[in-house]
Amino acid sequence: MATPHNEAEKGAFGKTVLMPGDPLRAKFIAETFLENPELVNNVRGIHGYTGTYKGVKVSVMASGMGMPSIGIYSYELFHMYDVENIIRIGSAGALRKELPLGSVVAGMGACTNSRFADQYRLPGTFAPIASFELLTAAVETAKELQVNMPVGNLFSSDTFYDASQSTMEWAKMGALAVEMEAAALYCNAAFAGKRALAICSISDNLVTGEELPAQARQTTFTNMMKIALDVAVKMENAR
Repeated sequence: MATPHNEAEKGAFGKTVLMPGDPLRAKFIAETFLENPELVNNVRGIHGYTGTYKGVKVSVMASGMGMPSIGIYSYELFHMYDVENIIRIGSAGALRKELPLGSVVAGMGACTNSRFADQYRLPGTFAPIASFELLTAAVETAKELQVNMPVGNLFSSDTFYDASQSTMEWAKMGALAVEMEAAALYCNAAFAGKRALAICSISDNLVTGEELPAQARQTTFTNMMKIALDVAVKMENAR
């Protein structure tokens, strides 16, 4: 079941796929946490691996950067590879001073300046939201791992270098952090009748100006990774 973007065979992916943006983070997760990881896709350097975690078949594949990119990969996983759950595990910029570098947030919703949802021709504005089942499992898992994980709205931006300098405006409406993928992922999941969740680690803080170096973003967001992996196990055991 190859596509122009994915050379994996039908059945190569687990029912749950973790999606970091960075291919090197996908490689790190597979080699650090999965048993017997197998590289099942490497088209355009978008590493996709499948292995087992606590006896459960789990996959991890990069999404690339931005909503067009995750829009392609998540659509194909949902519709062409029978994936049921996609958990984005990415970096985000905090819009709140009290969110320290490396902390974890979960997006129960995703505000956006993107027009990704225009394709559905709805007579209004669609609100992209996470799967309640995945979010509940993630909150439970964070508590079990003793990880403080605030839950709230994310702001999915179409621009990294924003000429309008308006990103912080979303903080006044309660947005926790800015990232670039969750809204498109949530739209694709809704359209496919599948489940999605974005769990993000804070890589920089737009209020304080602090930021992590690129290498740390690839390899140190382990709390986020462990939460997502345990959610994959819980979803499989609940089937």
